[in-house]
Amino acid sequence: MNRNDINWTGYIPAITTPFTRDGAMAWDDLAAQLEWYVEQRMHGVVLAGTSGEWFSMNEHERAQLFEEAGRTIDRRITVLGGCNAYTADEAIRHARAAEKAGLDGILLTPPPYMVPSRRELVQFYQDVSDATDIPICVYNWPRGCVVDMDTELLGEISEIDHVVAIKNSTPNFAGFLEGLYALGNKVRYFNVPTSELGADLVSIGRGDGLMGAGGVLGSDHPDFWRLIENGDKAGAVALGARDRVIMKAWFNKDFAGNFGSAQAILKTALRLRGVPAGYVRRPLLDLTPAEVEQVRATLEGLGIETGAA
Repeated sequence: MNRNDINWTGYIPAITTPFTRDGAMAWDDLAAQLEWYVEQRMHGVVLAGTSGEWFSMNEHERAQLFEEAGRTIDRRITVLGGCNAYTADEAIRHARAAEKAGLDGILLTPPPYMVPSRRELVQFYQDVSDATDIPICVYNWPRGCVVDMDTELLGEISEIDHVVAIKNSTPNFAGFLEGLYALGNKVRYFNVPTSELGADLVSIGRGDGLMGAGGVLGSDHPDFWRLIENGDKAGAVALGARDRVIMKAWFNKDFAGNFGSAQAILKTALRLRGVPAGYVRRPLLDLTPAEVEQVRATLEGLGIETGAA
């Protein structure tokens, strides 16, 4: 497999997983939230990513999440399932659940916390690829995994059969560009910034899109890529500037939340917009009233109407 075996492109947000206030899965809210993403013309969604609190769900819940989302979306847009796990065996079980649910692919970080060696990382992805038939997007997530995979290592992993894409969230932008130019003809390459530089890169055929967090700006996010495709770079940059506002107001440079957790911020923003995003599951905590007002101020500063959180 390679980049030509899939059609993933544009804005594919890592969406939140709705929980009730007492921590139960909120399936009706999930369905309503997914319909909102479709209405907002997203190119796809990622389930059970960092924004989706994969670490709070047991194996059965994650499999049911894949099933419910696959059934609701019904192939109208791309759906990837986050399969992060501490062992290849566990990741394989999640990947098989994604295959069974009819998802388009999986997103997979290195095993978090344990800081594997380069040889161990290659073997981890090889083991998952050997045991499944579903396309794999490799997720370089240094903040969560304490491993920043360089271009040479990503290139080696890209040679593994089912690896078709890379989501590269390295804080090293020079390294990001190096990988984009070295590997972009072999695999789809995501996390091009929604800036003028990002618009320039996409305009010259470099980069496939962004797997961003939450998609709280709705159609702004996917339209950044569609405007570039239609030759309106200035319009795209204007939309991208709105995305930069929320990234600066709510997140640090390493994508951690400026106040509260990133997941709580995203869920608050969606609820303020009237999207049934639910609440975070402990150990994460919902935002304080003062923090909720910070989120509201950012949205209203962008001209977005808000309601009750």
